[in-house]
Amino acid sequence: MNRYLPVARQHFLAALASTSVVVKSISAVVVLLYLLSWAVDTPYALGVTPGYLFPPNFWVWTLVTHGVVEQHVWGVAANVGTVMACGRLLEPLWGALELLIFFAVVNVSAGLLAGLSYLLTYVATFDLDFLFAVRVHGAAAFLGGVLVALKQTMGDTTVLRVPQVRLKAAPALVLLLLALLRLSGLLESSAPLAAYSYGALSGWVYLRFYQRHSRGRGDMSDHFAFASFFPEALQPAVGLLAGLVHAALVKIKVCRKMVKRYDVGAPSSITISLPGTDPQDAERRRQLALKALNERLKRVEDQSAWPSMDDEEDDDDDEVRTDTQPLLPASASSAPRPGGGAVGASVSSSSLSQSGAAPSTGGATHPEVRIISFEDAPSRS
Repeated sequence: MNRYLPVARQHFLAALASTSVVVKSISAVVVLLYLLSWAVDTPYALGVTPGYLFPPNFWVWTLVTHGVVEQHVWGVAANVGTVMACGRLLEPLWGALELLIFFAVVNVSAGLLAGLSYLLTYVATFDLDFLFAVRVHGAAAFLGGVLVALKQTMGDTTVLRVPQVRLKAAPALVLLLLALLRLSGLLESSAPLAAYSYGALSGWVYLRFYQRHSRGRGDMSDHFAFASFFPEALQPAVGLLAGLVHAALVKIKVCRKMVKRYDVGAPSSITISLPGTDPQDAERRRQLALKALNERLKRVEDQSAWPSMDDEEDDDDDEVRTDTQPLLPASASSAPRPGGGAVGASVSSSSLSQSGAAPSTGGATHPEVRIISFEDAPSRS
């Protein structure tokens, strides 16, 4: 196994070199803070501790730094891998600046919501461990946001073939896996589960309502609704509850009302465009539709009947017969002779040149002069 480590390290460095400055910077900070954790308790100083986040301590910088703090090698690998995957799959669609904004929004929102939830838990239980023994840090929050973003952009991509699992089901499956690990005791704290949940939620809210792009803000499409993250049996109930919550948020002007725009000036007759649709995603769907249409047209052309060779030969015979028709009409080329025989007509242009005479009838000269000699005519007595 050790002989594969140089190859893996080479591939990792090559993939890291092809990423942007944002991805490289975040990855470098994760590695440096991991090395620093050998000497300093970085989760305490840079992770979110609910008792220190709110007044009177107010450690607000931990909302920014908790996403890049790791204590274990596998945590560093997961954190750097998540950031690199986001840089390879989402950065070409968004850009480096939008990727940095998404990273900051997800981590700050997840840290704030997790700290607030632990504070409310303390209020309900009066257990000080929920305030000062909890450390929220690591890549769990950003992982949740990235999986939600991948569901939006490439949700139909197949992750596993047996059993068939699509990328749009990944956020719910990872949440279920973390819950099972926590219930089984393999996770020492519920902080990763809380961070992942709030990271996915904050990422969905940002992408759904607030992300800016060429067509406006957010993504109001049906495949990205909140109910789409749940099994189909639960989607009607979740959709109804989410609709009520959204209506309440719209009423207090926290969220915007869902608006559909009809674009009749599009190349097609009528096109329904929803605000928040990513132009790159729309272009990808358009290319898939064109590919399917071309394949269908090709199948129709293959099934059509080709003309037979006999028809082509008949056409050639018609052309030959047309080209070999006599120049003189039938009445002039053959006529009955007085003796009952055929009259042979010969047209000679050299006879006219030898005689040197141009026949004329009534002062009008015919454009073509023909001399007809009746060779078989009977002689006069």
